[in-house]
Amino acid sequence: MIRTKWSSVSRSMARVAAAFVASALAIALVAGCTADVGRPRSGDAATESPNPAYPLALTDDAGRDVRIAARPERIVSLAPANTEILYALGVGDRVVGVTTYDDYPPEVEGVAKVGDFAGPNLEAVAAAEPDVVFTATGVQADVIKQLEELGATVVAIDPRTLEGVYERIGTVASVVGAPDAGDELVAKMREDARAVADAVEGREPVTAFIEVGYNPLFTAGVSTLLGELITVAGGENVVKEQDYVSYSLEQLVKDDPAVYFATKGSATDAATLSKRPGYAGLAAVKDGRVVILDDNLVSRPGPRIVAGLRLIAEGLHPEAFSE
Repeated sequence: MIRTKWSSVSRSMARVAAAFVASALAIALVAGCTADVGRPRSGDAATESPNPAYPLALTDDAGRDVRIAARPERIVSLAPANTEILYALGVGDRVVGVTTYDDYPPEVEGVAKVGDFAGPNLEAVAAAEPDVVFTATGVQADVIKQLEELGATVVAIDPRTLEGVYERIGTVASVVGAPDAGDELVAKMREDARAVADAVEGREPVTAFIEVGYNPLFTAGVSTLLGELITVAGGENVVKEQDYVSYSLEQLVKDDPAVYFATKGSATDAATLSKRPGYAGLAAVKDGRVVILDDNLVSRPGPRIVAGLRLIAEGLHPEAFSE
């Protein structure tokens, strides 16, 4: 029984977990809240049993074969996007633990916190006695391993494409026994995404750059979820590299994007950004086309990602959404 194994967690394991927290947090300060930044990965396709009845077999985003014996009644989520998915599926009442980064929906404020994203407190996770723990990948790879050693059922959910987001929502829905809710949620998201794509269809792509970190400048390349959002929204990412990469000011000036996107976590407002050395000559700055995006809407691969897609499209093609 999982709970029996949880209850036997020793204080020595807690000390190991504390050491892990310190090292993983250092990684998180570089990587931010978007897990596995800059790391290549294989395909984005996870599989799940076509039969929603338990036991359920699936392959998660860490490439692990996972078996869900019965409907989870106690759920811990160690990634904000996964938490948003759970609440959107209507199973928030079964969530008994989240990280300090989890801030949406508002109801999550009252849920017990089990550490931060990069370094969750394994002792606190164990105390929650979860039937399943949802994680990301990347900086949480060691967390997954340690949780498995403690007897936990762990499912890694970390999509990197828009289609992947839809698929993972279906996976989570199957795990928690809410496949119909998952189908309805995905159908609504697809409808909203199609509306955005239809609005910009036939328009000339607008060159764009998206800043996810500054000093040093850090951006999203073409093989990222953010890069895909730019394309679907009717833009052309000036960054041709793969994954998340550092970028020089010289290259940025050479690319001279028509629209400059930045996340709030990196740049608080357009006026401050325009005063940076070398930025005054950028076309996006001169034309007043600097758009500050809510990180949570464009970086979290969950239900609100389509709202982030619309914000990007509005920044690229404001005329298409003026009516």
